[in-house]
Amino acid sequence: MKKFFVVPVAVLSLLGATACTQTQQNAALGAAAGGVIGGVATGSVQGAAIGAGVGAVAGVLVGQVAGQPEQCYYRNSAGELFIDACPAG
Repeated sequence: MKKFFVVPVAVLSLLGATACTQTQQNAALGAAAGGVIGGVATGSVQGAAIGAGVGAVAGVLVGQVAGQPEQCYYRNSAGELFIDACPAG
């Protein structure tokens, strides 16, 4: 029953991130993924909350280039990875 609660919350979190900056979207995606993984792995709300917190931090860190907080990783349509300025928010 708890698993059915975690997935809708994660989906609603992602929908709310559509009008956010790239960094905020990365944090929301990380939080949603971490919350789902934490909730499923532990079967508890506490596990989901801890997973969401860890996922949010990881999402921000993965989306930004270390040492250059105004730079973000992007992938073009050919699948090539490149670094450019993060969108202004």
